[in-house]
Amino acid sequence: MAKKYWLMKSEPDAFSIEDLEKKGSEPWDGIRNYQARNFMRDDMKVGDGVLFYHSNSKPSGVAGVARVCKEAYPDHTAWDPDSHYFDPKCDPKNPTWMMVDLEFVERFSVAVPLNELKENPKLEGMMVTKRGMRLSIQPVEKKHFDEVLRMGRKRSKG
Repeated sequence: MAKKYWLMKSEPDAFSIEDLEKKGSEPWDGIRNYQARNFMRDDMKVGDGVLFYHSNSKPSGVAGVARVCKEAYPDHTAWDPDSHYFDPKCDPKNPTWMMVDLEFVERFSVAVPLNELKENPKLEGMMVTKRGMRLSIQPVEKKHFDEVLRMGRKRSKG
């Protein structure tokens, strides 16, 4: 089965590509959107490529690359009343929310900003470039993944 590709958004104040690089791997917890949860639960497999996107930053953009290193399992933060991601309706016997683990692959020295993604004709149709697309986890076509990787590596070389 061919591997899949994703774009996953994180606010760098909460968790950045630098944080992932330091830790090596980390659970991707706190997803509270059903469509994003379904992508993790149903479609993500070990080895899938991830464009790590810094959102709500100046500028927002793809900061590097990660890889799925553990498939979906219950997000325990939903049961923790002290967690920002606590969900009182979530039952540990029938978990609503899931998470995957990501491992660090590569950090771009300079993020590829959203405006450059939108301006690149080779990225036409990529979900993140569409107006109003706010989903925190999005499927990415291989050709788009490869083009963003090319752009990030080119920027990193200066």
